[in-house]
Amino acid sequence: MPVVNRIADYSEEMKTWRRHLHQIPELGLDTIKTAAYVAELLKDFGVDEIHTGIAENGIVAIINGQGKGETIGLRADMDALPITELTGVDYVSQHPGNMHACGHDGHTTMLLGAAKYLAETRNFAGRVALLFQPAEEAIGGARIMVEEGVMERFDIAQVYALHNAPGLAVGSFLTMPGPLMAAVDTFTIHIKGLGGHGAMPHETRDPVMAACGMAQAIQTIVSRNHPATEDLVISVTQIHTGTIDNVIPETAYINGTIRTFNPEVQKMVMRRMDEIVKGCAVAYGVVAELDYEVGYPATINDAEKTSFAADVAREVAGEANVEANGMREMGAEDFAYMLEARPGAYLFIGQGETAGLHHPNYDFNDEIAPVGASFFARLVEKAQPVA
Repeated sequence: MPVVNRIADYSEEMKTWRRHLHQIPELGLDTIKTAAYVAELLKDFGVDEIHTGIAENGIVAIINGQGKGETIGLRADMDALPITELTGVDYVSQHPGNMHACGHDGHTTMLLGAAKYLAETRNFAGRVALLFQPAEEAIGGARIMVEEGVMERFDIAQVYALHNAPGLAVGSFLTMPGPLMAAVDTFTIHIKGLGGHGAMPHETRDPVMAACGMAQAIQTIVSRNHPATEDLVISVTQIHTGTIDNVIPETAYINGTIRTFNPEVQKMVMRRMDEIVKGCAVAYGVVAELDYEVGYPATINDAEKTSFAADVAREVAGEANVEANGMREMGAEDFAYMLEARPGAYLFIGQGETAGLHHPNYDFNDEIAPVGASFFARLVEKAQPVA
């Protein structure tokens, strides 16, 4: 199709952009070099407005089309992860301990490719707002952008985003209406007992046993306190305690993650977690404090916008390469905040058989960047054709 062919004309440029971004991975809100590079490219493309400093280092760029129409928001995340890269590529991370292990360098590149095309052709009505967002992996940069009023400030009516998917066929798309990704909460339990000699446990109040008891009891929430038809994951991911074999420690620390779709299930987990921690503390003779942190909400696609986005994906990738009623997953995504503020859709784009997300050997597949850019571009043109 024409859009794919036109964007393919500068696919080598996109590879250059992506690999430069790959070398300068930055964490959280501190995407200073990344944002500067993105802003420089947007200026070269001739976009109409570049607004920087949003959510500290986020960018909103505006491209005006031909005639009146709504503003469509297209979002890409820019931040990286605190992982030491093991890919061995010649464009390896130049920031030791940080790497683009989730493909946000590729997401940014896809949106830049769409920006270049849309600024050049302007074959659409209304406006496009390009949302380059920091801090998806932690903190929730999307939430901050929404709280800072980007939807109202730029009059955004609908919003869309893509995420690469290892294991999904190259250039294919997957999405579904309604809940697509889970809400994510974090729990931390601090346990204080009475330490002592390992040979004299009767003189202690052992926080190790309390931690083990709590960890096991927490798992019964999934198996005994909620209906099997409702998706729920509770994972204890950390237990830290002790220093040596012959000392019973004074304290212990438990940490983990909770994934839900149903707010009522989330409330039940919060209640049961509190009851279990308090009850186990009494049973084991220790003091325990639960810190339950509510995180990103569920990512919920608007049914109408999802159907439309799937139609666009079919134009780009072909009917056989689009799954519009895929299975939801228990991962989480802060784009959920943007979907709470405006209707829209979140889609996965296949990256092929590669290392998984958040793995030190992961690398974004440059082959799919023109496909994602074409999806964004066609979405705008199809949503708001020139009269």
